[in-house]
Parts: sequence; structure tokens; C-alpha cells
Amino acid sequence: MRGHSTVVLAVATLTAACGGERSPKPADAAPPPAADSAAPPAAPEVVEGFKHPESVRYDPGLNVWYVSNINGDPFAKDNNGFISRLKADGSVDSLEFIAGGRNGVTLNGPKGMALVGDTLWVADIDAVRGFDRRSGAPLATVDLKGQARFLNDIVAGPDAIYITDSGFGPDGKGGMGHPGPDQIFRVAGGKATLALKSSALAAPNGIAWDSAGGRFIVGPFAGKTMQAWAPGQKKLTPIGDTPGQIDGLEVVGAGKILFTSWADSTLDLLQNGKVTPVAKQLASPADIGVDLKDGRVAIPQLMLDRVSFRQLPATP
Repeated sequence: MRGHSTVVLAVATLTAACGGERSPKPADAAPPPAADSAAPPAAPEVVEGFKHPESVRYDPGLNVWYVSNINGDPFAKDNNGFISRLKADGSVDSLEFIAGGRNGVTLNGPKGMALVGDTLWVADIDAVRGFDRRSGAPLATVDLKGQARFLNDIVAGPDAIYITDSGFGPDGKGGMGHPGPDQIFRVAGGKATLALKSSALAAPNGIAWDSAGGRFIVGPFAGKTMQAWAPGQKKLTPIGDTPGQIDGLEVVGAGKILFTSWADSTLDLLQNGKVTPVAKQLASPADIGVDLKDGRVAIPQLMLDRVSFRQLPATP
């Protein structure tokens, strides 16, 4: 059975290949706060019970969180991936809200998610799949077989949805390699086109739309420099150095980029070219989701099968 051990080996191999040899350590358990009988129940800071959670997306319209679960081998088309739905406070509403192999759903290794209208779009190895955000019913599939190798993060841009292809693949030894290519795809009208192909993307992982700057922010897993890119451009603009091995990222204000790093197991804020750590000792921090209304960020910890919640950092 190819399951948790496969993912552990794959991630360990990838981390070493990309220049990181640290072994992330889980955060020490914090002492519980003093009870206050007059206060409402506290929202959970850590939610357990997932199966390799890779991405979180907040739905401000329904006031819920979606969590994508790879559930085993990230390369296997095993149709056992699923999407969880959490309540506003982070507690589980439906662990398998959308599940591969049920109700006509195909979902293999779901990762990044994006909301466009009533459709929840999900990056799934070499396909992009759309689901009804309310019912979870499958709505559409855009097949990129033969074009994409490892679709990772997805974001709604001003004219279409854009998806990073990190170029990861099996190394033939039970681990993960980076044969490439490094790409960004554009999907509109049910069709996918190549928006950018460049080794400078360095295994592009997280992607977010910066509306104030009229550009996308792209985080490389195999590099340390956060980059900006606008559709139609062939070159990337460096905007700041990071610890490296960037996974999830979100624009949380003009010039403010929140991101996770596997290199040092942190959640960080990039602002004016300077990186400030927000939270440390977050083992295997993947693709974050943010609730700007209540000022919360959800961090999926892929190897620990949990999602941790933190307050968004106060910034000038």
C-alpha cells in the first residue's frame, strides 16, 4: 500500500534535493489558557484528523474553510483525494465534503484551490476540477494531461484562473525529483493555455494575485527569491529574498505578502523587501488560507495531518 510512508520519503527527498536538510520539528504544546465561564468557547488553534492536508481556502460568502487532502502518494491517480469543509471557527463540518470515487467525483491528489463565483476550482496533478461550493457536486474538468506534470497552486486572476506547475515527479527510487518543466498555466472558457515557461520559476509553488500592483506573486520551492509576474511578460521581477522552499502565499494588504517556508518551518511576512517571521516551529507548512475579515490564517501541516490557526500579523 502506498500511503503515508511514500509521502514522507518523497518530501524528504525533495527537501534534500532543493537544498534544505533540516528536519522540521512540531511546535511544543502551549499550556491551556485559564478557563473563563463567561467567555464563549474558544476557536481551536489546531485541528487534527486530516490526511496530508495541502491547501486551505476560506470562503467569505459561506463563512467556511475548505481543506484539500492528498491522502497518500502525491503522484498516484488513485481517486482517493478529498476536500474537507470546516466551520468558521475551524472545527470540522464535513471531513469528506468532496471525495474522490463518490457521487461522480474524480479527485486524485488535490492541492491548491480557488473560488470563482459558485465554483471551487482545485489543482489535481494534471487536471483542474471545478465543484459547486455549496453542494460539492462536480461541475467541470479541464484536462492538462501531456502538458502539465505537477499542478500545485491555483488563483483567480483578473481575467482567468492561473495555476503553477512545479515540475515535480517520481525519482524512480520511491522519492520525489524535479525533472521539470517549470510553468504557469492559464485556464479560461474550459481551455488551458501555457502562460509562462521558464527555469527562472524554480519549481513554482504558491501563487497569489496582487490587485494593488496589478501582478501575480509567485513563490519558488527550489529558490529563495519571491517574484512578481504579469501576464504577457517573459521575465520575472525579484521582490525579496526569503528562507527558501516557499509553499503557500497570500497577499494580505498592499505590498504585504504572507508565506510559508519549509526551509525553516515558519510562517513569514514579506513587506518592503524585508522578511519578518510570524510563527516558528510549524513543521511542513503548506498552502495557507486567510480570513481577512476576522484576521485569521490557516496553515495546513502536511506531514502532521493537521491544520493550525493563527492571528494575522499586525503591520504598519
